[in-house]
Amino acid sequence: MCSSFRNGRTEGRVTIEAWSWPTPNGHKVHIALEELGLPYTVVPVNIGAGEQFRPEFLAITPNHRIPAIIDPDGPGGQRVALFESGAILIYLAEKAGRLIPADPVARLACLQWLMFQMGGVGPMFGQYNHFAAYAPEKLPYAIERYSNEVRRLHRVLEKRLSEAEYLAGEYSIADIATFPWVRNPDRRGIDLTEYPAVKRWHDAIAARPAVQRGVQVLAENQRKGPISDAERENMFGAKQFAPR
Repeated sequence: MCSSFRNGRTEGRVTIEAWSWPTPNGHKVHIALEELGLPYTVVPVNIGAGEQFRPEFLAITPNHRIPAIIDPDGPGGQRVALFESGAILIYLAEKAGRLIPADPVARLACLQWLMFQMGGVGPMFGQYNHFAAYAPEKLPYAIERYSNEVRRLHRVLEKRLSEAEYLAGEYSIADIATFPWVRNPDRRGIDLTEYPAVKRWHDAIAARPAVQRGVQVLAENQRKGPISDAERENMFGAKQFAPR
């Protein structure tokens, strides 16, 4: 287990276990924990090495995807385990009483943009990344399809962020969910200067100290260079579809 990057803040306190890896979905939770000041420890789950299939991880999430959390001090003081990054963000924000609006209408706006990330930005950006960077065979149709969708989603973000400082008006878990996917736009062939409102939003979030700490969590484990055959098999191969 790797201790929090917030040195000394977990000492003597009940800590949340973040089972994670340095991916956009993992960084959502790292950033939220840093922003909310909740004590946590990181349990690395090396998805390239197939650690997402270990029994102890599957006991938390039947979906064998990072991230997942265990909070020993959940509602009513009971232990709670959660998977799915969007659900985790809602839980953490409600636990801390921050980064999710209390006003019902504002809360709906926050959840709306959170779901936009969960159902649109994450899956579509992820599909582009897969076919452009990880697939063993380059399929022009797939790359073009998801490249077009990535650009369309940037246009949606541009429209919204031309109207509001942050996705839900004020900084919230909707921004925390979306930022790690918009980060490193060159990997998706995106020039953020073509989307000035998105760039303004991106740069403001990137400058936040808690965000800078969050994206450094497990950074030493970030994969460098081309994906290996073993990593490809563990992340995208037949193992994913074996009954469990």
